[in-house]
This record gives sequence, structure tokens and C-alpha cells, in this order.
Amino acid sequence: MTGELFWVVTLLVIAMVLFARNTLRMDIVALLVIIAFVLSGTLTINEALAGFSDPNVILIAALFVVGHGLVRTGVAYQVGDWLMKVAGNSETRMLVLLMLTVAGLGAFMSSTGVVAIFIPVVISVSARMKTSPARLMMPLSFAGLISGMMTLVATPPNMVVNSELLREGFDGFGFFGVTPVGLVVLIIGVGYMLIARRWLSSDNALQDKQRWKRRTFRDLIRDYRLTGRARRVTVRPGSPLVGRTLDDLHLRSRYGANVVGIERWRKFRRVMVSATGNTELFARDVLLLDMSDSGISFRQFCTDEMLEPMVLRGEYFSEQSRDVGMAEVSLIPDSELLGKTLRDVAFRSTYGLNVVGIRRQGEALEGRLVDEELQLGDMLLVIGDWKLIRQLQQQMHDFIVLNLPAEVDEVAPALSQAPHALFCLALMVALMLTDDVPNAIAAIIACILMGKFRCITMEGAYKAIHWPSLLLIIGMMPFALALQKTGGVALIVKGLMEVSGGYGPYMMLLSLFILCAGIGLFISNTATAVLMAPIAIAAAHQMGVSPYPFTMIIAIAASAAFMTPVSSPVNTLVMVPGNYKFGDFIRIGVPFTLLVMVVSVFLVPVLFPF
Repeated sequence: MTGELFWVVTLLVIAMVLFARNTLRMDIVALLVIIAFVLSGTLTINEALAGFSDPNVILIAALFVVGHGLVRTGVAYQVGDWLMKVAGNSETRMLVLLMLTVAGLGAFMSSTGVVAIFIPVVISVSARMKTSPARLMMPLSFAGLISGMMTLVATPPNMVVNSELLREGFDGFGFFGVTPVGLVVLIIGVGYMLIARRWLSSDNALQDKQRWKRRTFRDLIRDYRLTGRARRVTVRPGSPLVGRTLDDLHLRSRYGANVVGIERWRKFRRVMVSATGNTELFARDVLLLDMSDSGISFRQFCTDEMLEPMVLRGEYFSEQSRDVGMAEVSLIPDSELLGKTLRDVAFRSTYGLNVVGIRRQGEALEGRLVDEELQLGDMLLVIGDWKLIRQLQQQMHDFIVLNLPAEVDEVAPALSQAPHALFCLALMVALMLTDDVPNAIAAIIACILMGKFRCITMEGAYKAIHWPSLLLIIGMMPFALALQKTGGVALIVKGLMEVSGGYGPYMMLLSLFILCAGIGLFISNTATAVLMAPIAIAAAHQMGVSPYPFTMIIAIAASAAFMTPVSSPVNTLVMVPGNYKFGDFIRIGVPFTLLVMVVSVFLVPVLFPF
């Protein structure tokens, strides 16, 4: 081993130790690696910074933005709603559909983002079925990892391996090149989890969940005693409400009826309209009402105003939480609202929101809140458009917004643009399949169109990019080049040939999988792919066989990060809500990794002959 190679290996070991200890951020470690290579003279400045010009880095960044567009337009959440509806109370059906859905979505957007979206779905379903979230959280994370085996752009390791093939002068993999393997692994994974879930149950997981769960609509409904007050009615043609504004109608003072939202048909679809004082009502509008005065007959109110009662699902508009928001507001000592009533300050006309509850000294007030004088320490529950609630957070001179319920995370600011987001996704995939347009350019086109259709904002797009991941990839790329320049790759390949070369290409595939999975225990799967891809190609060249099965086994092994909670961010995400311990991943993940290894070693050569 030469002095230069010893330095590169030492630097690699130091980086792996820092990654494992997590004392420094991984992106900082990656940048320090670049600095070390340049200052030591191992690589030139152009070689060390070559990762910044790699097309796959641009592609990965663009895919973060595309995934953000799917979340912002509500596409991902609508899939979650459908999943809850179809699965019902069946845990088996939920597990199967959950893994299939997450793997499908993760094929086109960040697996970490998909898993984060579905964690509250799993918690909600588990609570409804009175079962432990632990029985579904690990299947969720495993499906997120398997999604990396579904398409070429599903995970950075696939693109790293593909890029290395192109750099060596070979044709890259097709967009769905890895999909057959991923489908087989997904089917095996679903069957495995149907059996393994019995070892995932945790008796105290539901209690632990309550410790970190944020307040929800249900909590606010209970605290402010809103149960039984919600109504949903249609304005009939000829109603005296038609053509008049809410301020003109005085429904709150006459009937105790507070209009908190209006459903209205626009361009062949129903949208939610903010109920402000200047909002004019039309025939066939659907009104969401808060009936705060129990002494007034709701039936008589509907008769007088020609309204038709409709079915309202869920408790106090909880089913409409994507469109109708809630928040707790507290008055500050110098507030101009102190000593005044809601009627005096024209709260709805001023802020576009309705106050449906007041808590004083921990107790919810009842009766006509509109005439209640506000006191210091009062907590007001406001309801209305989420955008207006966000704007209310800027009004710091009279009150502060204390608590936003957990449902705010599921609000899609660009819900109406969902069809455009799906179009952009479909166009991106179609362009990638043609081979006439580079993948990075196809993804950039999709990002620009999402901006054009207002699926995303520029500020949101930049925030959606996970810059630490990109810097990690850029910082690890010099290792592959440094190992090649100093003879490290040749040395590793020589060792592999001595151990496995005499037993044929199948044994080499097995050795590469084990080596890749082993390294993946300590560093990220992306960094593992960066290191292993050139080794796999060199080994194939040494044996005189095709590099495709060897590089494909690296891509699969890099995604098979099932063995520890730190092997992948998706495992880390589910650790707390699933109440898992480190040993749970070893106990469930190691057998499944071995299963994936055996299947891959025999299946990959069938799809990509030696």
C-alpha cells in the first residue's frame, strides 16, 4: 500500500467514524473531505469539486422539488385519505395497501417525504383499530426503502450507479430497469411483514404516542365543548339569503348561527370559500354553520330561511380540516380588544375568521359569545381559511396565535393545482422514457412547469431541496476518484478476486452485496453506492463479464438498508412513533436483508446476463 493510498483509506475511515458517531453533520464532514483532498494534493481542485457539475446532483435536487409539488397540491395526502377509506378497520388490508402505496409513491418522490406523510395516517388508523402503531410503522419504513428499487430515479444510489456506468462509456440502465427486481422484493416484503408484524407489537406504544402527539381538531373540539354544534345546509333557490352578504343577514344575532365556511361549485368542482362579512351568498351554496345557541330551533331556522339540511360527516368539521382551519389565540396585556366584545371589534370583518369558542380560566364559556367582553388570559378558538390563520400570526399587536393543530401539516396550499402536478409528473416520466431528453433536463422541465402552474413557489422550491444530502453526495464522489488514482480500487478488486473470483460470477455478486450492505451499516446508502460502483465495474472487467449485473446488485444492496435504525432516514423517522429499539431493526431487518440478498443474486443475472 502506497503512502497516498494509506492517506485515502485513513481519511475514509475517519469519515465513516464521524458519520457513525454523528457528532458532526454529514454534509460538514463531506465538505471537510473535499478540503482535505485538495490541501493534501491527492486531487486537484477541479477533481475534488467535480461533483458540483454532475448531472445526477441536479436531477436529485429537481426531484426534491417535484416531490414538494405533489405534497403542496395535496396529491400525496389524497392518496393517504384513499388508503384509510379502502383499508377500513382491517390491519391486514391496511398493511398490504400501505406498503404498495408507499412503494408506488416513493418511485417518483423522496422516500423520506413519503414515509413522513404516512406516519400520521398509520397513527390514526392504529388508534381507530385499537392496535399498536408498531405493527405498521416498520412495514411503512421497509416499503419506503423498497421504493428505491422501483425506478431509476427513485433513490440517489440508483442514479449514482447509472452515472458511473455512463462515465465508463457504457449505456445506462433504462427508467424501469430496476423495476422487475423491485416488484419481486416488494411482494416478498409484503408477505414477510404479514408474518413478522406479530413480533412488532408493543403494549405501551399507544401510551408513548400520546406523549409526542400534537393537539388535533378532536382535542380542540373537546376543550371548547363544540360537540353537537356543527351543521351543514344548502341554500335553496328563492331563499331570502340569496344575494346578500353575511354582515347584512345578522344570522349570529338572530339565530345564533355562525357561518364558518361556504362550499361553492366553480368550474365543475366544489371549492371552499372563506366566510367573511362581505361574502355574498348564492343559491345552492353549502353553508358550514356553528349553532352556538341551543335555545333556537334549527328546524325553524331552516324553514324561515329556506335552507335544506345536509349530512355532515365527522365531528365539528374535522372532515373538512384541509379547507377549514382552527387555531387558539391569546390576548396580550396591551391588546385593544380587552374589555370589548367580538361584535364591537367586528372580528370576522377585520380578520376574515370566526371565533367559535372562548376559554376563561381553563373553562369553555357557553351562550352568545359575540356579546361576551374579552378579558386578559382569555383563549379564543378561531376557525376559517388556513391562509387567513397564517396571516393572523403576523398580528402581534393585539394577540398571538398559540397553537396550530396537527392537521395544519396536511393542508395543501395549492390543492386546486393537483391535476397540473400530476401532468408535470407524467410528462417528466414520459420524457425520461424517451432517451432523447436527459433525465436531469426532464426533471428541470417538470419543476419549471410546476412553477408556471403555481403548484410550487420559488421560496418553497428552494426549501424543499435537501441540501445536506446533495453535499454528502458531492463530498463522497472524490473518494471514488481518489481510490482509483491511488490504486485502492484495484487493491479491493484483487482481494475480491482472491476470495470470490475462483467461484464464478454468482459468488462475486454475493460478495459485492455483502460488502455493500456491510458498509451501509456505517455510512449512508448514497455514499456506499459512490464507493462501490467503480469497484463493481472493475470487478466485472477483471472477470471479463458484463458490468450490468454487478452494478445492479450494488443499487439493490444500497437500498436494502433494513438492518439498523441509522442505516436510512426512513428507519430513523419511524423509530419514535413505532416505539422501537435498536434491536427491533436487527431482529426484523437482518432476516429480510438476507432474503433480499438471495433473491437478488439469482434474479439479477436473469434480467442482466453475465
